[in-house]
Amino acid sequence: MADDHRDGDDASSERLGEGERFRRDDRESRQSVADASALRSDGVRASKARCERSEHLDANGEVRAVSEASAGSSELRSDGGTATGADETTLDPWGSSTVADYRNLFEEFGIEAFDDLLPTVPAPHYLMRRGVIFGHRDYDRVLAALDAGEPAAALSGFMPTGDPHIGHKLVFDELVWHQERGADSYGLIADLEAHSARGLDWDEIDEHARDYLLSLVALGFDPDEGELYRQSDNRPLQDLAFELGVETNLSELESIYGFGGETDVSHMQSVVTQMADILYPQLDEPKPTVIPVGPDQDPHVRLARDLAARMRFFGVTAAYASFEADREERHLIAAAYEALSSNAEPGAEDDPDPVRCVEAAEWLAERAEADADDADLDATTRESAIEKLRAAGKEPLRPRTRFLDRNATDEAFEALIEAIDGEKRVYDEHIDSFDLALDAADDLAREVELDHGGYGFLAPSSIYHRFMTGLTGGKMSSSIPASHISLLDDPETGYDKVKSATTGGRETAERQRELGGEADECPVYELYAYLLAADDDEFATEVYEECVGGERLCGGCKEQAAELMAEFLEEHQEKRAEAEEVLDGLDIDLDTERA
Repeated sequence: MADDHRDGDDASSERLGEGERFRRDDRESRQSVADASALRSDGVRASKARCERSEHLDANGEVRAVSEASAGSSELRSDGGTATGADETTLDPWGSSTVADYRNLFEEFGIEAFDDLLPTVPAPHYLMRRGVIFGHRDYDRVLAALDAGEPAAALSGFMPTGDPHIGHKLVFDELVWHQERGADSYGLIADLEAHSARGLDWDEIDEHARDYLLSLVALGFDPDEGELYRQSDNRPLQDLAFELGVETNLSELESIYGFGGETDVSHMQSVVTQMADILYPQLDEPKPTVIPVGPDQDPHVRLARDLAARMRFFGVTAAYASFEADREERHLIAAAYEALSSNAEPGAEDDPDPVRCVEAAEWLAERAEADADDADLDATTRESAIEKLRAAGKEPLRPRTRFLDRNATDEAFEALIEAIDGEKRVYDEHIDSFDLALDAADDLAREVELDHGGYGFLAPSSIYHRFMTGLTGGKMSSSIPASHISLLDDPETGYDKVKSATTGGRETAERQRELGGEADECPVYELYAYLLAADDDEFATEVYEECVGGERLCGGCKEQAAELMAEFLEEHQEKRAEAEEVLDGLDIDLDTERA
C-alpha cells in the first residue's frame, strides 16, 4: 500500500500526455485527444473473472464485486498517455515495471476513470483537474460522506528507502487536501516493509522516516487533526495484521505478488501489515476510506478490498431462488425473471402459480440459441445458470435479499434472524429476506456485526495518480540524483537540476518556432503541471500552448521553471525547519533501538 513514489528506485517514467488537457479545440483532431474518449469505462466486464469472492452494494443498490485482482473542467481531462517500452500492464508494488497504457487499467483491472467523477468533486485539487489523478475505485462513496459531513478517512504510506522527492509530494498533497475537507487523515512510515522487502537497516530507516514526516508536515499536514505512525510501533495495527493473516494464504500471495520458495516470511508478513494499514482507519468505526496511490500499488488495494469482505460476519447479495448463484448468473436469472413477469396477465402477481425456475431455464436456453453469435455473452455462465435453474425445477423464482454467513458467531447469526423484520426464510448458512432492500440489509448486517464484536469493514476506496518522469527522461529514481529533485535539496541544487533537465524541444530554435515543442514528452512541462503552476490552471495552459505553438523556447522555459523550483525549495526548507518543533512534540519514535 505504501505509495509508488515512496520507493525512489521504483518511481516510473511514464509519458503523461499531461498537456492534452490544455489543448485548443483546433488541436483535438490529434490522435491523443481521440485516445481521451477511450478512457471512459465502467470497468465491470473486465473484472468479472475476479469478482466471485466478495461483493458490496453500489450507489444504485445493486451488488458489485469488490475482489477485482468540477463543472467547467471539461477541457482539463486525461488522455491515457503511453510510455514507450513499458511493461504492458504488469503491476508490481516492489519492482520497476511501468504501465504501458493507463487505459488498459480500466479494462483489465476495473479501475474507473476519474474524468467521469470530476464534475461531482467540490473544488477539486489541481491534480484532479489536470488528470494527474486519473482513476479511482469507489471514490464516490468518500465524496458522498465528505459532502454530508459524515466520517471519512484518507491514508497513504511511505517506505523510507531514500530522500522524499517531488514525486512523493503528489501523495502528501492528496492527504492534506482530504484532511482540509474533513477527512481523518493518516500518514504512515512503512518501516517493516523497508526492512523486510528492501533490507534497510534501522538507522537508515530512522533517518529517512524523519525526513518524510518533516516534509509532510511542512506541506500542510496537521498531526493534531490526523495521525502519523510507524508500522513497527503500532500494536493495534499489528494485531489487526495478525487477524488478516488468518484470512490470507500462501497460494494467494504467490498468485498476486509472484512470491516463491525464496521469499522470506517477513516479506510476506509485511503484506498483511500493509493490508492492516489500509483498514486501520476503520478500527474505531467503519467509514469510507480512500487510499491515494500510484497504479503499481493496485494489487495491494485489491487484496485489501477482498480481505475487508472476508472479515465481515455477513455478506449481503441479491438472490432469486434457494440455490447459490454468482453475480453474472444472477444478472441472467434477473433478466429471465423480469421478462417472464412482464409477460404475465394484469393481476398475475396474486396468481398462485408464479414464475418457476424451470421456465426461466427454458427462456435462457431459447435466448442462447438466438444470441449464439453475440461475442459479449458468456456461454459458460449461461449454461451454469440454466443448469441450476433446471435443477431447482418448479421452485418459484422470487427476488429476495440474502444474508450469507461468512464469519458470524452463533449468537450473531441468531441476532440477525431476530433483527430481520417481515417475511424471511432461514437456512443453515444464509437467511433470505423478501422485504428488505439491499442497502437497508447491508446496514442491518453491519449493525448486528458491530454489536457482536465484528469490524464491519467497508471496502476501501482508492484514487490513482500518474507516475512522474525523471528529469533525465528515464525513471525518477532516488538512486539517480539527477533524475529527481529531493525535497531536501537546497534551492541552488534544485535550480541546477532543472536547468540540466531533458526537454521535449526540437533540435533547433528554428524548428521549435516552426513545429512547436513536444510538451507531452517534456519532463520540464510536467514540473509546471504537477508542481510549479500550483493551483493556477491559466498559467499551466499558457506554458503548454506557448510551447506547442512555437512561441516558447526551451532555454527560457527551463530558466523560468528553475527559478520557480528554487523558490519552492527555499520556502519548503523554511517550513521544514518550522516542522522540526512540531515533529519533536509528537508521540512517534524516530530513534529506535533495534539491532
